[in-house]
Amino acid sequence: MTTAQLTQLLSGIGARNVFAFFLVFARITPLFIVAPAFSSQMLLPTVRTVLALALTFGLAPLAMHGQSIPESVLPVAGLLVENFLVGLGLAYTIACIFGAIQAAGVLADAFGGFSFGATVDPLDGNPGGTLTNLYTMIGLATFLVIGGDAWTVRGLSATFRAVPLTADVAVRPLVGAVETASASLLVGAVEISAPVMLALLITDIALGVMSKVVPQLNVYAVGFTVKVGVTLLIVGVSLPFIGGWLTNALEGSLYGTLQSLKIG
Repeated sequence: MTTAQLTQLLSGIGARNVFAFFLVFARITPLFIVAPAFSSQMLLPTVRTVLALALTFGLAPLAMHGQSIPESVLPVAGLLVENFLVGLGLAYTIACIFGAIQAAGVLADAFGGFSFGATVDPLDGNPGGTLTNLYTMIGLATFLVIGGDAWTVRGLSATFRAVPLTADVAVRPLVGAVETASASLLVGAVEISAPVMLALLITDIALGVMSKVVPQLNVYAVGFTVKVGVTLLIVGVSLPFIGGWLTNALEGSLYGTLQSLKIG
């Protein structure tokens, strides 16, 4: 490309295009701060920045279509905050689904006795037990296998139709969607870890009965090994069902968030 061609190209970029680019970038940024996979620490900050810019370049023409972008700084500053809140609401509701899977691992660790050997989660650096890391890695792999990253990008692009770049954001419906996602986090964790907790409850009852029938048996020595074995068995059997749960939860989360934005 010659200097004259570059100059002609740059001359066609006005303040409207620049402001629109930053508005789209503000809505995309929360994905790389909160959303699963996109915000993983396994992705270098430079890689996340390049991906965010690439998505912005791809979605900017769609977002700008039919919009009257202001060319003064003060109105754009307010729109930056509003677009960031829209992206943050979408990213947070998806993150709550992934948080439910991590919380299920925490519950399985606590009930199964694996929390005694806490390690460090390679995804976000937080300390967690063995099963917490296992659930996290399986959840991330399942999220990518079912196309969760593509669903997230499509959901983000749909927000530009629900709430255009220059439209006012109704905060109350968006906060309601966030509250619903937060409340479903614990429910989802219990749903995922329910087989493990139920199996361990039955195991504890059986060990209690054995301690009464055979007092000579050292239940504390035998019980820990038995609970570990039962935990591993039930986790191995129940993990394949995470895919169906994650698919339904992700679809419901995206639909609920988009509906709350349309209500506004």
